[in-house]
This record gives sequence, structure tokens and C-alpha cells, in this order.
Amino acid sequence: MAKSILIKDTTKEERRKIIEDSLGGEFIGCGSEATGINYDLYIEGKKELSELAAEYKANYMKAYPEPSEKMSCGMGY
Repeated sequence: MAKSILIKDTTKEERRKIIEDSLGGEFIGCGSEATGINYDLYIEGKKELSELAAEYKANYMKAYPEPSEKMSCGMGY
């Protein structure tokens, strides 16, 4: 069974390594420019990765909402 990555089950150093390993060693300071997620919040023990992922998804959905059926091709009246 895989080791837990929850904040309560890891040290700050382990969390830093988890992020560095998952990003291919390209972790830079306050977050990854490629993802726009501030991984320091996880490393510092302030937010779980699942919380960061949920926030990212919510922000993405606000920026790029799925078109409704009525708007998809102009013929869905």
C-alpha cells in the first residue's frame, strides 16, 4: 500500500520531495508556472493537494465554462 501524502502523515521535507518528484524536479519557489498551482501551500502544511486541485478545477471551470446545449450551434432552441 502506498504511503499517505496527507499533511498529517508527512513532514515538510517529505511534502517538498513529493512535489519535486511529481513535477520532474522542476519545482520552483511558490508554485509551478506550468500548472498555476501554489504548491507551497501544501509544502507549508496549509492546504492538502486535493484542496489545491479542487480550487484549480473551480477556477478553470469559471474561466472555461462548458457551453450549454442552446449555445452549442445556435440550433438548440
